[in-house]
Parts: sequence; structure tokens; C-alpha cells
Amino acid sequence: MTSREGSLTLDRGLALLQAVADAGGDAATISELAVAIGASRAAVYRLLVPLSERGLVWRDGTKVRLGVGLLRLAGQVLPQLRDAAGPVLRELAEKVGATAHLSVAQGTQALAVAVVEPSWTSFHVAYRVGSRHSLTSGAAGRAMSLRPGGDGWVTSTGELEAGASGVAAPVRGVPGLKASVGVVSLEPLKAAEVGPQVVAAAGRLADILKV
Repeated sequence: MTSREGSLTLDRGLALLQAVADAGGDAATISELAVAIGASRAAVYRLLVPLSERGLVWRDGTKVRLGVGLLRLAGQVLPQLRDAAGPVLRELAEKVGATAHLSVAQGTQALAVAVVEPSWTSFHVAYRVGSRHSLTSGAAGRAMSLRPGGDGWVTSTGELEAGASGVAAPVRGVPGLKASVGVVSLEPLKAAEVGPQVVAAAGRLADILKV
């Protein structure tokens, strides 16, 4: 195999893994994966062999899901992501006076991977790392699917916690990452003021992660 052939095989294998991930909570079929990556069913079967051996995918007949081997890789990535987000979230929390957070998509859920609370407020929302909720509920989840254009942020009130208000914006332009930066407060948030600050924070984090 030439270096070019090896590169193409690697690229197609990564595309296959991404296609399995894009299926979300549903198992993808061999036929669906073949269409997704523009390859034959036979090619998909061949590409699945090394991915299965490394635990990155799990096969049940003609259906394919992500494998538990990805958990080990994610366990190495999340601390690095948390470290990169820390200073950005700290600045945002102090400016807005609200709890700032970074959430990433895991299947159909939003997972909070980094949280920073403001140092100067009398009270604030205690938002825990590891908290999960549906991607269709709360500003953090819905922001991840926000299309370019418009204000660039999403607001929520009382969706995840009674009386809590949230503003979140998507982290754009980082390959393989579906995430959002946001703030949550027990006090009403003025979206016209807070929204641009959240969008700017999400942009700064994206710049850091793309370096």
C-alpha cells in the first residue's frame, strides 16, 4: 500500500467513524454507512474491522454503534478541553456575574464539561460538571444546533430549573466538536447585553482550540 492509499484509507475510516457518531442514539446500518461515506458495503465491512478491534465501534449483525473504546479517548480529551475553556469562562462569569459553562453534545444530550462561578456575587446557580440534559431543552443544548445568522445566541427561562435564565452561543469552526458556551443565572439576564458577550467568549474558545 502506498502512502497515498494509506492516507485515503485512514480518511475513509475516520469518515466512517464520524458517520456512526452522527447516527446519535440510533444504530446505523451498513447500507446507511455506505451511503454516508460514498463507499460500497464491502468497503464498509473492511473498514469496520480495525475500528472494531480497537473498540471504537460495536457491531451487532448489520447494525453499528460507537464502542466503549471511545470513552478512554474522551477521558483524555475532556481534561484538555476543560483547561482550555477555564480562562475564557472565568472572564465571562466575572463580567456577567453569572455561572459560565461549556457544554458538549453526547448523542442526544448536552454534557457540562466545564463550569466557572463568579467570585463577587451574593448568590449564583450551582451548575455541576457532568450535568446532562436534552439537546432540545435549555439554552446550552439548543445553541449547538443554531444556524449562522441572526443574533447568534439562544435564551431560556425556567426550562431546566425554575426561575433560572440562560444565554448560550455555539462554538463554531472546530472540526468534530459540537459545543456551546453559556451563562445561567437566578436573576433575569438582559439578552441584548449578555448575548454578545457569550458569542465573543465562544469565539475566543474556538480560536484557542483551532490553534
